[in-house]
Amino acid sequence: MDEPGVIGRRVQRMRGERGLTQKQLAEPAYTPAYVSTLESGKVRPSEAALRFLAGRLGTSYEELATGRPAHLATELRLALADAQQTLATGAADEAAVRYRQLLDEAEDLTLVPEQAEALLGLGDCALESGELTLAITHFEAAERLLADEPLPRRARPIRGRAVAHLLTGELRYACYLLESTIDELGTSGLADPEALVLLYAAVIGPYIDMGAHARAAHAAELALALAPQVSDPALVAGMHRQVARTFLAEGRVADADASLAKAQSIYGQLRLRADLAQCHWMRGYVQAQNGELEVAERELRTAREMLSARRAALYTAQVEVELADVLRRLGRYGEAAELLAGVLELGDRHGAVHAGGAHRLLGLMAEERGEPEAAEEHYVQALALLERSGATGDLADLCRLLGDLLRRTGRTEAALDAYRTGLGHRAAPGTTTLGPAPAAPAFRPGGVSGSRWVGGRAT
Repeated sequence: MDEPGVIGRRVQRMRGERGLTQKQLAEPAYTPAYVSTLESGKVRPSEAALRFLAGRLGTSYEELATGRPAHLATELRLALADAQQTLATGAADEAAVRYRQLLDEAEDLTLVPEQAEALLGLGDCALESGELTLAITHFEAAERLLADEPLPRRARPIRGRAVAHLLTGELRYACYLLESTIDELGTSGLADPEALVLLYAAVIGPYIDMGAHARAAHAAELALALAPQVSDPALVAGMHRQVARTFLAEGRVADADASLAKAQSIYGQLRLRADLAQCHWMRGYVQAQNGELEVAERELRTAREMLSARRAALYTAQVEVELADVLRRLGRYGEAAELLAGVLELGDRHGAVHAGGAHRLLGLMAEERGEPEAAEEHYVQALALLERSGATGDLADLCRLLGDLLRRTGRTEAALDAYRTGLGHRAAPGTTTLGPAPAAPAFRPGGVSGSRWVGGRAT
């Protein structure tokens, strides 16, 4: 709201333009004396008074309080929705240009919610293009603008910040952000279903990467139970995409593929190409786990082409690691090595996890070619990268590979050290080393068809 003097002059001008006396403007709710005092800037009008006067003057409360025509905010919100669609169906750099223009407009008009929305869009664009530090900056700025809003309104920037930290390899910090927000939603009595589904879906990935499969399964259970209360189809599709990871971790390949098919159908209807690409990526992974390598290759190549067209470097690199593993298993070492070399050219500035995965695959290929020294070098580099990220499940597997290699080459003591290191990285079932899991929201998770939950695991 503008200062009282500014508002008073605005009321006086509009009253004069409409040919109204102070008495005509004031009645029946107020007195002419009140309008006179207001127009002189000697009193700060209440929201109720301004809404009454705006109705008498044939204008909006927003225009009377701030001088901004109401249609400007509406037009800006429509433009933000268009920018979101551009990001979903087009290129991140194109959407970022539009979001930046809209942020400037929102700042000029001092429209705080629209500023926050533009910053969230810029954060999503930066995530897709792999500019993770910039993404964190945008999400933090959005969170500051929404500091006085209820926690459910702040769930999106918190989730965005957590995903950015996850992609840089900071798994434990990503878990901390998501878990603490889930707990706060529960204790504050603001257990908003959409906010909770957003957070539970985001925490599944780091849980699995850290080896906390029981926690991942419990998060999936709660997300599925909340889904019927969520109206945003894209959010439901994203949840199904993440829940599929828990099914994979439990060896439930058919269930995982069914969840991905649901997500893929929704994304196809909404024409959300980035999310559709990630469904192709995950379905390729599922098929690879099931030994259907030719089908997996087709799915992963489709995902790679879609993401490359969007210049989404980070996600493209992650798909290339999965595709390289499929090509390795098909015996096409040259193609696999070429893909992995491209991934490593990016360096680990985008995050250590997929760079570590690339070195792990190169080590496997070196072993299979009978080059133990090269294999050991790649395994050691992969260990150094993954130790920074806290990906305990991957670390334990890598230590086993290194230990087996050392044992086969006669270095028994070194092999034992590698095995011990791997055991040290094994997380206890259901833990993240962060303390207790977040409390479940105050509802009874029911209606999840086809499964029964005992002790946090599906049976």
